[in-house]
Amino acid sequence: MVEQSSRVALELRDVAKSFGAVAALRSGSLVVDRGSIHALIGENGAGKSTLVKIVAGVHRRDSGTFRLHGEDVDFGSTAESKAAGVAVIYQEPTLFPDLSVTENIFMGRQPRSRFGRIDRGAMHREALELFARLGVEIDPRRPALGLSIADQQIIEIAKAISLDASVLIMDEPTAALSGVEVERLFAVARSLRDEGRALVFISHRFEEVFDLCDTVTVMRDGSYVATQKIAETSVDALVAEMVGREVGDLFPKTPAPIGDVVLDVRDLSSLGVFSDVSFQVRAGEIVGLAGLVGAGRSEIARAVFGVDGYDAGRVELLGKPVPPRNPRAAIRAGMAFVPEDRRKQGLVTESSVARNVAGVIRRGLTTAGMLTARAENRAAAPWAGRLEVKTSALDMRATTMSGGNQQKVVIAKWLATEPKLLIIDEPTRGIDVGTKSEVHRLLSDLAGQGLAILMISSELPEVLGMADRVLVVCEGRITAELGRSEATPENVMHAATSTVTHTGTSSASEVPA
Repeated sequence: MVEQSSRVALELRDVAKSFGAVAALRSGSLVVDRGSIHALIGENGAGKSTLVKIVAGVHRRDSGTFRLHGEDVDFGSTAESKAAGVAVIYQEPTLFPDLSVTENIFMGRQPRSRFGRIDRGAMHREALELFARLGVEIDPRRPALGLSIADQQIIEIAKAISLDASVLIMDEPTAALSGVEVERLFAVARSLRDEGRALVFISHRFEEVFDLCDTVTVMRDGSYVATQKIAETSVDALVAEMVGREVGDLFPKTPAPIGDVVLDVRDLSSLGVFSDVSFQVRAGEIVGLAGLVGAGRSEIARAVFGVDGYDAGRVELLGKPVPPRNPRAAIRAGMAFVPEDRRKQGLVTESSVARNVAGVIRRGLTTAGMLTARAENRAAAPWAGRLEVKTSALDMRATTMSGGNQQKVVIAKWLATEPKLLIIDEPTRGIDVGTKSEVHRLLSDLAGQGLAILMISSELPEVLGMADRVLVVCEGRITAELGRSEATPENVMHAATSTVTHTGTSSASEVPA
């Protein structure tokens, strides 16, 4: 552990927290210096969120040391934590959508004129100064409704600065951001560090940890593992510490025989979104759809499944046309679609695991028009077991599960339909490295059983590690089709930034397994 010094802003040592018989935190430790950005990493369930919630005043620790700027603290509420100078920036901020940006920043503490009225002019001027200080351009008078996640996070940071927060915790802040938005957020974070504030950065993305952070602390199974300087460690070393074992192969792709064409997309176009998109996916094949954020990858997948419409072209599954704008018809034909945003589009988070897994096949489970919990459990149990969903009971609410287990539930829901084609968008976004490996192994096993898979991913190593063939999308067009041996980072990125079509030498039938 880092030695105690006058530079320490936040200190937790051997902190424990249990909920009934469940020990969420056994021995959590974290020491963060002023003027530094400190990464906190670990698999889902490692105890990171519980540790953060103790700092934020959501939970009280059962034992251990908790100090802020050298003073012992024990927050009984989030208000106490904020008053002491702690701010938490979450992945999805919760602003008041009908209020202006300025009103959100100063909610509950609006400056008053000498007549006792809210001084809107003073609020506006201070908001402008805050954004100028952060180096961003946001209109303080506009309503929060419609702001991007990136802008909402900046507003939360501005609020924290206006409260003179000395410790800022950023919990998976980049999961929903584009590359440009991530760079802007990082620039703001570095400026806050240079002002002498202490930042804690929680992320599953190693490239971001190494790009942004000065120091990293690893947790595993509710306990502290190690703290080290970023310059003195490596991705392999951190992965080994996180999972307690060597993970030599994060992408366990095994050979699979490539069969007949399952999905055939021809000349698909949607005005202003994508145009002239043609490709095939064969049985036993994983086809990766790569490209920069905003290139049109997800939009193509949504159109194929019928969530969105298209203006021209056709989609066939097993040689039969699939009508546009008709997801039910796509499901009946044998398609399954795991969406990018599992919480909003893939799950009913307040429903049970069993209800979520049985969701798409519910009609087939009814008896005399009635659906029982027993029928849901009976249908869901084999799939939950097969995907090793880590839940003690099928009646656990999905909202209480880790991101990795939520993703497994969504995949189980669609596999229960026994599809011929699985479309999976961002299969491992926001989940830990150990669960990523489990999801990758599952996809490889499914391909080995003859399932055709169309995989969309923003993580280039994932695309290169798992795909038999890579289709690169740029500005709504497929600009390259690359066999596994040709799909190098250089070739993919060149095609992802070029509107000129590059055709690989490997055809679908020649793709090496």
